[in-house]
Amino acid sequence: MIFKYLTKSFYINLSIIFLIFFLDRASKLYVIYLDKKNLNSKLFSSEFLNIDLIWNEGIAFGLFSFNQNNLYNSLTFIIAIIIILILVMTFYNIGLKKYSLLIIFSGALGNLFDRIFYKAVPDFIDLHINNFHWFIFNVSDIFITFGVMLMIVLEITSKDDQNKNYE
Repeated sequence: MIFKYLTKSFYINLSIIFLIFFLDRASKLYVIYLDKKNLNSKLFSSEFLNIDLIWNEGIAFGLFSFNQNNLYNSLTFIIAIIIILILVMTFYNIGLKKYSLLIIFSGALGNLFDRIFYKAVPDFIDLHINNFHWFIFNVSDIFITFGVMLMIVLEITSKDDQNKNYE
């Protein structure tokens, strides 16, 4: 019964999830290792990019950071529910829309893993121009952002296709 779901598409989807999760874990573990080795969170600095390890206890880009365990655990539970909903949505979509959801799911899974095991998400990529710094982020955030941007483009282009049918 379960073998009917083990198709080529299933293995491709699973490979995408594992690849993104692996890239995220490897990058975070390497930065954490360098931080402990150097005893300093400032690992690399250049004109436009810094690698600085910070521990994000909030949600996206450090928003809603707080130290209360009950609020943190509630937020983590809500994020887990949203991640499960994204996974369920992948079953009901096809093509690029499905892959954009898988990319979002994989990135979110990486950050959820950190929230559960570290009680914070290690962020370390700091893009800046002079004194203007973007939010510090990690590899999971890159994939989540890419997946969301792809989803937006797909929604915009599919709306245009639908509107042409009505004219």
